[in-house]
Amino acid sequence: MRVVLQRVKRANCIVNQEEVSKIEKGYLLLVGFTHTDTIDNVNKMAKKIANLRVFEDEMGKMNLSIKDVNGSILAISQFTLYADPTSGNRPSFINAMKPTEANALYEEFVKLLNNEWQIETKMGVFGADMELNPVCDGPVTINLEF
Repeated sequence: MRVVLQRVKRANCIVNQEEVSKIEKGYLLLVGFTHTDTIDNVNKMAKKIANLRVFEDEMGKMNLSIKDVNGSILAISQFTLYADPTSGNRPSFINAMKPTEANALYEEFVKLLNNEWQIETKMGVFGADMELNPVCDGPVTINLEF
């Protein structure tokens, strides 16, 4: 499981020229799965993201979690995180999990963040052509993998 985390001031997701989700201060997460991923990976990733301290405290140090700042998450499924561009100019996506299985893990990931970790987490539209509009904060971008 791979996640690209961006700290944002706000972000939204548009599908077919219609806004389907938006958040204010928090994280934009690009979320990808490979064949070997399991619910264990999802649990570890949700815990890491919930507790990651990348928001600044009153001293300007990255010392606060998303929960500490009452932030939200916009989680976008992104199979292209498992692109393999090493052979030729057209990347292979053979390492990406099959859509049905990936969607189940993606939905479970969002459910965990919302329910277990009590972080408002919104979704894009799985498999859709999405337009993302983040306003990056910092910028702070972190790659995570379990």
